[in-house]
Order: sequence, then structure tokens, then C-alpha cells
Amino acid sequence: MTRPPAKARFVSRPGDPDSWIRAADAPPTGKDDGAAFTARLTIDITPELRGRIKIAAFRRGITVAAMLRELLDGEFSPTEGDQP
Repeated sequence: MTRPPAKARFVSRPGDPDSWIRAADAPPTGKDDGAAFTARLTIDITPELRGRIKIAAFRRGITVAAMLRELLDGEFSPTEGDQP
């Protein structure tokens, strides 16, 4: 009898659990300060709205992600006392 193929596994794991967590004081990665650490945000929109957003970004000569980051940053700008 033959065995099923082995499942892919982690090649190596960090020896220290703290190294699994990104620290705020980590060295820069070459990106600007705002893009050093990012988080993905998923929202449900209609196909029509998605199309309008893509067209607006194309007309401005930027990506949808960059346009929405700028929009959200303007709407939810940090205020004194807010945590980053």
C-alpha cells in the first residue's frame, strides 16, 4: 500500500515566541513610516460601486488602495490622545 503525500509544513519556526510578534520599534523595512505595518480591510460593496471606485482611481492615476488609504486617512485623521 502507498501512503498519501505528506502535507506541507513549516520549514522552521522561531525559537522565541516573541519573535512571532512584530514590535512597534522594529527596524524600518525601506517603506515610508505609514506603510511599514499594514493591515488588510475587507468590505462588501456592490459591483457598481466597485466599478466607480476603480474608474475614479484610474482617472487620478493612482491605485484603488492608495486612493482609499488617502480617503480614509483624511476622514479618520489622528487626533491628540489617539493610539496609532
